[in-house]
Amino acid sequence: MAADARQFVNPEQPGYVGFANLPNQVHRKSVKKGFEFTLMVVGESGLGKSTLVNSLFLTDLYPERHVPGAAEKIKQTVKIDASTVEIEERGVKLRLTVVDTPGFGDALNCEDCYKQVIAYIDSQFERYLQDEMGLNRRNIVDNRVHSCFYFINPAGHGLKPLDIVFMKAIHHKVNIVPVIAKADTLTREEVFKLKSKIMEEIAKHGIKIYPLPDCDDDEDEEYKEQCRQLKAAVPFAVVGSNSIIEVKGRKVRGRMYPWGVVEVENPEHCDFIKLRTMLIAHMQDLQEVTQEIHYENFRSEKLATSKRTRAEGGGGGGDKEDKLTEKERLLLEKEMELRHMQEMIAKMQAEMAGGKGAAPSQNGRPAPGVKSHNV
Repeated sequence: MAADARQFVNPEQPGYVGFANLPNQVHRKSVKKGFEFTLMVVGESGLGKSTLVNSLFLTDLYPERHVPGAAEKIKQTVKIDASTVEIEERGVKLRLTVVDTPGFGDALNCEDCYKQVIAYIDSQFERYLQDEMGLNRRNIVDNRVHSCFYFINPAGHGLKPLDIVFMKAIHHKVNIVPVIAKADTLTREEVFKLKSKIMEEIAKHGIKIYPLPDCDDDEDEEYKEQCRQLKAAVPFAVVGSNSIIEVKGRKVRGRMYPWGVVEVENPEHCDFIKLRTMLIAHMQDLQEVTQEIHYENFRSEKLATSKRTRAEGGGGGGDKEDKLTEKERLLLEKEMELRHMQEMIAKMQAEMAGGKGAAPSQNGRPAPGVKSHNV
């Protein structure tokens, strides 16, 4: 035995098995892999959606944005603009995708402007479903929309008809987080009244917004108080800014007005810090709700529709027939691969038998007396 060989010493105390270290293992693996999150922002132009997103993640997602004029908006249709950025903070990597919807609510006729948004959400579900059913399931990129910030105009006296129709149309597909934009245009009393009015209308019309998870009894009091304040702050009245201003010798992110400064990250001025805390602290829960509820609903509905289509003999729309044909084609390819493997094995067995004096194989079939094994 070598002189420098040392006996392995268990660093843990007696009676300690070690599975309490499993969360640390999961943490290390997750940090190494990185995280993915997709955020959709929806609302009228000019409500500060881009500014708020840049303020939330301290990045510039729209360096060369073109703002259309009034003449361009007359017949403007809703576009889907997805921007992806890799953010790293203290060694933790986040692949953030922000889906913007320029043109929403800007045209003269906004009757069908939300259908493009629904089509995009469904297309990402469909893409994930196809990847999940494919051969390469290990490297699936999750582009499903995990949360939707819906911006409400502070100039209104509650929700507009478009707000109600849109939220009712997507509340079973994505986690909706209502946001009152440009809250610095309202007094503290006006913000309180508008929040109450919006929550009343959401309850009246049966709109399901993202419910913040309840705290467990064993959670510490500080976390319970944080959750209570976050729930009470919905809908979040926010102010966004990318400018750093010096106030009384300290630098803050805010907006300068003739009458003073609005500090974006001051809870006394707006709910920006509460919105960011909600998003970051419950990012994992937003992903789990998307996976376990919204995606599962889409998946079960899709499979049920596929079964009905097959039962009816393949009728019911060209798109569904094309998707079924694609799946059948993949199954046929796999079946042909299996047959080819069977023929190769049979040929090898025949050659081995032929080397021992048996008759050679013909047409890829084993010689008489040689058994063929199915794969």
